[in-house]
Amino acid sequence: MKCMHICVQKGCEILSAKAQTKTKSAAKTKKTLVVVESPAKAKTIEKYLGRKFMVRASMGHLRDLPKSQFGIDVEHDFAPKYINIRGKGDIIKALKKDAKHADKIYLASDPDREGEAIAWHLAHILDVDPKSDCRIVFHEITKPAIQEAVKEPRPISMDRVDAQQARRMLDRIVGYKLSPLLWRKVRKGLSAGRVQSVTVKLICDREKEIQAFRSEEYWTIGFKLRKGKSPMFDAELTHVDGKKLALHNERESMDLVRQLEQSAFSVKEVKKSQRRRKPSAPFTTSSMQQDAARKLGFTSRRTMMLAQQLYEGLELGKRGPVGLITYMRTDSTRISELAQKEARDFLAMNYGAGFVPEKPNIYSAGKKAQDAHEAIRPTSIELTPEAVEPFLSKEQWKLYTLIWQRFAASQMSAAIYDTMSIQIAAGEHCIAKANGSQLKFPGFTAVYAGADVTKKEKDVLLPDLAEGDALSLAKTLPQQHFTEPPARYNDASLVKTLEEKEIGRPSTYAPIIETIIARGYVQRADKHFQPTELGFLVLDMLEEYFKDIVDVKFTAEMENELDEIAEGKVQKNALLAEFYTPFEKTLEKADEAIGPVELPVEESDEVCELCGRRMVIKQGRFGKFLACPGFPECRNTKPILKDTGVLCPKCGGKIVERRTRRGRSFFGCENYPNCDYTTWDAPQQQKCEKCGAFLLKHRYKNGRAMLYCSNDACETRKNHPINAELEKARARAEAKRKQETEDKK
Repeated sequence: MKCMHICVQKGCEILSAKAQTKTKSAAKTKKTLVVVESPAKAKTIEKYLGRKFMVRASMGHLRDLPKSQFGIDVEHDFAPKYINIRGKGDIIKALKKDAKHADKIYLASDPDREGEAIAWHLAHILDVDPKSDCRIVFHEITKPAIQEAVKEPRPISMDRVDAQQARRMLDRIVGYKLSPLLWRKVRKGLSAGRVQSVTVKLICDREKEIQAFRSEEYWTIGFKLRKGKSPMFDAELTHVDGKKLALHNERESMDLVRQLEQSAFSVKEVKKSQRRRKPSAPFTTSSMQQDAARKLGFTSRRTMMLAQQLYEGLELGKRGPVGLITYMRTDSTRISELAQKEARDFLAMNYGAGFVPEKPNIYSAGKKAQDAHEAIRPTSIELTPEAVEPFLSKEQWKLYTLIWQRFAASQMSAAIYDTMSIQIAAGEHCIAKANGSQLKFPGFTAVYAGADVTKKEKDVLLPDLAEGDALSLAKTLPQQHFTEPPARYNDASLVKTLEEKEIGRPSTYAPIIETIIARGYVQRADKHFQPTELGFLVLDMLEEYFKDIVDVKFTAEMENELDEIAEGKVQKNALLAEFYTPFEKTLEKADEAIGPVELPVEESDEVCELCGRRMVIKQGRFGKFLACPGFPECRNTKPILKDTGVLCPKCGGKIVERRTRRGRSFFGCENYPNCDYTTWDAPQQQKCEKCGAFLLKHRYKNGRAMLYCSNDACETRKNHPINAELEKARARAEAKRKQETEDKK
């Protein structure tokens, strides 16, 4: 019995030891869960953190106000009703499962207010105490930045969360209270927004300026002059009888030209000096969107989408996934000392010590800049555009090059120009001027040449002139001009205006622009924004009854108050109450005062084949279309097709111009879907001299155009440069298809 007791005791000890070993083993296998927003970012970060961490993606927001109801309890301190977003159930389930097996949870959503709110919602879903050290942030996806962030967790900032909640709730109040009014009075599917309505107002006001503009004639007089046998140079008449030149018609101008042709010209004054041109600051979100629009032709939406991809990380061959740029939502021009030192060392080594200033260039942020993040820059200046080009798509590479060049140039010396300003006496009563400049030291333009150097900066050489030198007149160049109206906004100028007037925040500009186009208030015409009749009609209604909603100053002040909530200076509910009470009263008055509004109907020549009525032109989400006026009895609709005058090579039908959902033009057979002929290039009525097939016109982004035969088998196509272009396009389409398949996986 004793022996048996001992055996049982030993057996229990062995089992206990095994259990302890198993528990220790389980404890060892437990990992730290890090939750980010996107799967691409998760993949990159997991590589840097190692085996003790599991990195998962929330795919953005998981909780929000319900779509089907107002979701804000106004009577109880504006309490929001948050629900899990439909379709996110599987993600939430997977995250909860991972959270159960984790010994620690870090919430690593983006380092802005929206990211802070996402972290707060995640904390609620995963049962994490927001006051605990659960929040980590990083402004670039590099190994040092990620590892440093994990060492410095902090509680979730409720002031920043409240600022984001206030923004979301203000937008909900305006959207869910005002939009139904537009549905009842104008038509279904419309919306009004706190920022989008002001943006529509800016575009409409500019259109009104253009319509009211009256062009005026004016003339300038230029000269071709020379000293002896030296090369000719240009000068321009600036003053007559001590007054600034003002010529309003041809008769005045020709009288003065005849007088000048009989006059003697001589050098009155010569000024020589040096001019230093300093580099621009590294990109903020706004300046990046503006430059990408001006130089690359990108919309704000495309720019932000590409920047997100560069930030989250891309596969660089053997290096694996690498985050190429710092966080792309920023209003700061500040650069970290480490990045600055790395840039200065790289530039000195590759361009020479003279190209780096003695003291680092420091750029001041605007008065309203939150300065929460660094400027947009490459995570490593060693990753040059040439080094990463093989791994990036064409558009990714173009934007990365722009960011890299701007950052590198910002840390370089100023460019130095030798300048010469010549004042010329033309007879006794007139003064002309000539200006010349020559680049003496390239400075930052060695990196940014071609990207930021304007026409004014090109060398303009003048002969060696001295005071009193006689000049001979080779030619007078009178030229007629007309004053021009202000230009319509494009992506760059609209973003710049929104920033200057402090409307919204740079990170919101892209979705704002897309929304007002989708609602049919504005349309893109030749890369410029043009208001529609619907845009004018809705704006007039809002200006009459809801002045604050479309008031630029009011909207800017509201943004400042949201900033003060984030700084803990203003209470969220106080701001909401201050806005909601007068807004609700105005809403009631407007609902009683406004009668049903009918949009003007534009008839077309097209006859409805179902009922015989003449079809009308309507504005929809994706542009204009033809609709039968007999709705709802007759629901016939058709796209508006522009005939190219060319017949389809497959079936003989007409080739017409169509538009994609994103508004891009393409050409296809009118018999679609029975005939699938399509082309991006415009068919021409001009015929090929060799085979008689119609020609196609391919347009490049720089405006250059190229004609080629539409017949693939034509001998003119054998060595034609279009073949390489078409092959590149096919390769890009295939790469995009593969990427979309990978993303779905």
